[in-house]
Amino acid sequence: MGVDIKIFSLGSGQLIHIRLGDITQEVVDGIVNAANAHLQHGGGVAGTISQSGGPMIQVESDRWVSEYGPVQHAAPAYTTGGNLRCKFVIHAVGPVWGEGDEDNKLADAVAGSLKTAERLGLMTIAFPAISTGTFNFPIEQAAHIIVSEIRNYFIQHAESVINEVRIVLFDKKSAHIFQEAANLILGEREGSA
Repeated sequence: MGVDIKIFSLGSGQLIHIRLGDITQEVVDGIVNAANAHLQHGGGVAGTISQSGGPMIQVESDRWVSEYGPVQHAAPAYTTGGNLRCKFVIHAVGPVWGEGDEDNKLADAVAGSLKTAERLGLMTIAFPAISTGTFNFPIEQAAHIIVSEIRNYFIQHAESVINEVRIVLFDKKSAHIFQEAANLILGEREGSA
């Protein structure tokens, strides 16, 4: 189970948590997986989620790609949570650093994940630092995009069924970077844990 580094309360009532921990241990309605377009969950966050969630996640992912084709940045796939402590895993495809238009593709992946969570009726969702691992997206830049896109989503969807977003980082340095980005984007006036 993760530990809150800081909690931000938005004017529309949603909470954004910056957390240090293992995303697979979060007790939420859904977690976001940093996936590739073919949903082959071999390494990084995807590998950890697939291992913790059991073989059903890969089976359902293969079925998704077979039925719908490769996953697009703005239109994540989703599967059940398997053995995880969540109902759903939303498989968001972030950009590989160097492929071009990375900022917009990452923003699309975040917004698409929130829209998918909304359609699924999820009230709580946890995000990793999408694209910052094996896809080599610079974490400082990713932190600003991810936090901004979450804020923008709730500005546009103040009545969202989603009331809590957790950004779960596995190391203190990443958590600090996301906390700094959130302080800048969301302001210091919000409460901290």
